[in-house]
Amino acid sequence: MSQKDNKLGTMPVGKLLISMAVPMMLSFFIQAMYNIIDSMFVARISENALTAVSLAFPMQQIMTAISVGTGVGIAAGIPRALARKQNEHADKLACTGIFLCLCYLVVFALLGIFFTNRFYRMQTDVAEIVSGGTTYLSIVWIVSAGAFYGTLFEKMLTSTGNATLAMIAQASGAVFNIIFDPLLIFGIGPFPEMGIAGAALATVLGQILAASIAFVLNIKKNPWVHFSPEMIFHPEMHVIREVYTIGFPSMITMGLTSMSSFLINQILLGYSTTATAVYGIWMKLQNFCFMPAFGMNNGMVPILSYNYGAKRADRVHGTIRYALTAIISLMTVLTIVFELIPGTLLSMFSAGEQMRAIGMTALRITVLSLVFGGTAVILTSAMQAMGHAKYTLIVNVLRGLVLPASGFFLMSALFHSLDRVWFAVPIADIIAALIAVYLYRRMKADLEREFAEE
Repeated sequence: MSQKDNKLGTMPVGKLLISMAVPMMLSFFIQAMYNIIDSMFVARISENALTAVSLAFPMQQIMTAISVGTGVGIAAGIPRALARKQNEHADKLACTGIFLCLCYLVVFALLGIFFTNRFYRMQTDVAEIVSGGTTYLSIVWIVSAGAFYGTLFEKMLTSTGNATLAMIAQASGAVFNIIFDPLLIFGIGPFPEMGIAGAALATVLGQILAASIAFVLNIKKNPWVHFSPEMIFHPEMHVIREVYTIGFPSMITMGLTSMSSFLINQILLGYSTTATAVYGIWMKLQNFCFMPAFGMNNGMVPILSYNYGAKRADRVHGTIRYALTAIISLMTVLTIVFELIPGTLLSMFSAGEQMRAIGMTALRITVLSLVFGGTAVILTSAMQAMGHAKYTLIVNVLRGLVLPASGFFLMSALFHSLDRVWFAVPIADIIAALIAVYLYRRMKADLEREFAEE
């Protein structure tokens, strides 16, 4: 296929962004929904079971950070190579991603076998939390192939303009998880009652299904990339370096978020395990709210990368403008809705009297962060896609770790009040958004000079 056949460089920007982003936004919404439903069913086992899953969330984020970062590196690199008519290099990027994911799943299988129990015993001596958490996280880490390869193959589809196919794969895994969660947790019908292990098993089986479907769709429906055993098992170092150069800021973002969540959990455990469970609920709800931004990123990054490679400044700036407007509008609506129904949201997680007392205040405060967080997510992804990874890294380090963790620590130290501690969430995202806007304006000026010189 010739370059002119690729819609990333020809379709009107608004229509293209809708066609690329909306399927991924729906897919991510479904994925976030199954994360919430997973916690809802686990909460029906006990509050300690919900706390165990909440404490596992930062460790799951580490795995997600690596898979998404690698996928972003592939998703930005492939369309850029195609725009420059370097089709063989695009194939090398795809095959290198397969090799890297193989390395990841070996590492996490070992962590799942030897580290999970120690991780829980470091944080609490509540036997139910330690036992349930060890079971849950061990399964998620040991059977991690679906998580890594699902993200990779879905990014390959998205990066070549096949966002709808990526949505089909991801949504299939999510629907499987939603259906099998209650069946395996509570032993409905012919299925055994597995409790928290059932929640983990439904998750990993759903991921494997999504990965399998995405792999087949790449083979059958994606003419832009091709897999070769020779390329997979003989990766070239400069290709690996390219993947990590582009994807490392995303890894840092989510990796630091994981570390931040772990540190914040330690602060909240000083108040009560219920406070930690509430924070876990907020993280799931926040993840749900940010899914439109993540879906928009998945649609936006290939468009930006392709048109940046083709030196189309008008299409680059138009894409960012459309994406930012859409996400700010949606985040505003979600903020209003969540402010009106915090009690309903908590009831979804079988909240008792103490959890409702803490959670009502927590949700009304933390939800104020959404507009600012969404702005930072879109701008950092735009900067990353167009070669300004250092700007993205600055914002991500601040937003992922420094601002939230230090904010919780300072608010707790200054006020010794759980109600006031939650203000650390919106304060961190406001500061991060302001810094992202400043750095984006600098990048925009750099790009205008670069394109003018062409």
